[in-house]
Amino acid sequence: MRNLVIIGSGPAGYTAAIYAARANLEPVLIASSVEAGGELMNTTEVENFPGFPEGVQGPELMMKLEEQARRFGTEIILDDVTEVSLDGDVKTVKTSYSGDYEAATVIVATGSAYRKIGIEDEERLSGRGVSWCATCDGFFFKGKTIAVVGGGDSAMEEATFLTRFAEKVYVVHRRDSLRASKIMQDRAFDNDKIEFVWNNEVVGITGESAVEALTLRSTVDGTESELAVGGLFVAIGNDPRTHLVHGQLELTSDGTIAVDGRSSRTNLAGVFGAGDVIDPQYRQAVTAAASGTVAALDAEHYLAERAGEDSRLLRAQS
Repeated sequence: MRNLVIIGSGPAGYTAAIYAARANLEPVLIASSVEAGGELMNTTEVENFPGFPEGVQGPELMMKLEEQARRFGTEIILDDVTEVSLDGDVKTVKTSYSGDYEAATVIVATGSAYRKIGIEDEERLSGRGVSWCATCDGFFFKGKTIAVVGGGDSAMEEATFLTRFAEKVYVVHRRDSLRASKIMQDRAFDNDKIEFVWNNEVVGITGESAVEALTLRSTVDGTESELAVGGLFVAIGNDPRTHLVHGQLELTSDGTIAVDGRSSRTNLAGVFGAGDVIDPQYRQAVTAAASGTVAALDAEHYLAERAGEDSRLLRAQS
């Protein structure tokens, strides 16, 4: 049986692994076979992670975190977790190909997934003009007119990045002001290729084999209009990936895993949460890394307390 299994390989998962490995817990980290490295693998330049005054590319940062985790002895498994059993003293984590892992503690750092608009044809045209990742797909829209929907930092980052390829980028936002940080707003406002469409939401997508136009609805008076574009990038937020723990761990009204105060402890002993899956508010790489630290320390303390209880029990029985 393992001391600790970490599910997830973003900043939270890797930081938890670094701390746990340095504490000689010999952690196993299970990274998704498709999305290893988390959201930062799809991010261009990260300018606000401490220690990188000139910024760092998202994939480079994740490679450094992975390298550091391996250096201290973390066993990293590239596989998908299919099922977990978290109650009781022995937790079981099942994977697609690597078998089952039994552990005394589990850290859930599964992150979050791109949120969909939820309109007809969004899924049908996914990969044919509808995308959730500018760094993945931006090149395919060279010289085109495209749209980004959203008003936060991720939407401004996507829009600004896409101007490297697109002829014009519309930013469609359902309000008349942005949620994005000032620096991200200023970059978008100062970019001649970006035009804002305020107080509108996307309610339809036109196109048989590719995106041809969007149907917009005014959030002020309900009138509809058509916007001719060759692509749509959705950047309206993320939903926590909690499908593995439904029915086992308590969730908050935001859908994140509920933890005890400032700790990472969940409602089940020996199970801890870290990163975006417990954070509906800040959702930064550095806060995810910090919560990974907390989770590793909480797991270490839990194991130490349990070892103390076991030794006391053995002495009482002798």
